[in-house]
Amino acid sequence: MEKLIITAAITGAEVTREQQPNLPITPDEIAEEAFRCFLAGASIVHIHARKSDGTPTQDMEVYREIKEKIERKCNIIVQPSTGGAVWHSIEERIQPLYINPEMATLSTGTCNFGNDIFANPQEYMEKFAMEMKNRGIKPEIEVFERGMIENALRLVKKGLISPPLHFDFVMGLKGAIPATIENLVHLKNAIPSDATWTVAGIGPAQLPMAAHAILMGGHVRVGLEDNIYFSKGELATNERLVERVVTLAGILGREIATPDEARKILHL
Repeated sequence: MEKLIITAAITGAEVTREQQPNLPITPDEIAEEAFRCFLAGASIVHIHARKSDGTPTQDMEVYREIKEKIERKCNIIVQPSTGGAVWHSIEERIQPLYINPEMATLSTGTCNFGNDIFANPQEYMEKFAMEMKNRGIKPEIEVFERGMIENALRLVKKGLISPPLHFDFVMGLKGAIPATIENLVHLKNAIPSDATWTVAGIGPAQLPMAAHAILMGGHVRVGLEDNIYFSKGELATNERLVERVVTLAGILGREIATPDEARKILHL
């Protein structure tokens, strides 16, 4: 199997400091957290920016500051979100692409998102995909439901994204695809044979989905964006969540990819 790529989704747009005291918010905190996750074994850091009061923001200048601070510390792959928060406009959501990251997320469909709706109509998908293509940014295709894979393949046919593709299966979110081994196998079997994939299990699904992905040849996303607990009732840190996957991968015989090895695997 390829070496295991670990993505650390360290902040997100929904978790608050009140829920999780270990949540990084400021650019300095996010950069330091990314560095700790890099030392623990992560090769990608997935970024949602926040204002100083903790409010989610898609401001390109905040993303630029975060990216520059991380790059001074280590060579981890910086992957900003174009999803933002559910209330952000398309004009806000697209801003992180303007800082020319190596990778960025591309959500390929609309779904229920907890009590809200995460809207990604065709116009949004094509605009994000075209901007990434023009800037040479590798999209990570975010899949919350099976049909989103088909939407991504239609973008390929339109020449807006190019193989080999990389998918992130977000599983266990309230309102979207449940986190089961049957569903993970179904999603994995639906993508092109030359594609790579990561799984992000939400809440208590994070650890079992990580274990399945390690065994199935996929890659793993962990972090406080998706899961604030290390075990029932015990709050996590991003670093500990990464370390646990490294330990599990070692037990299961899967080597960990460095950022530069991840770049080769993902064709960055």
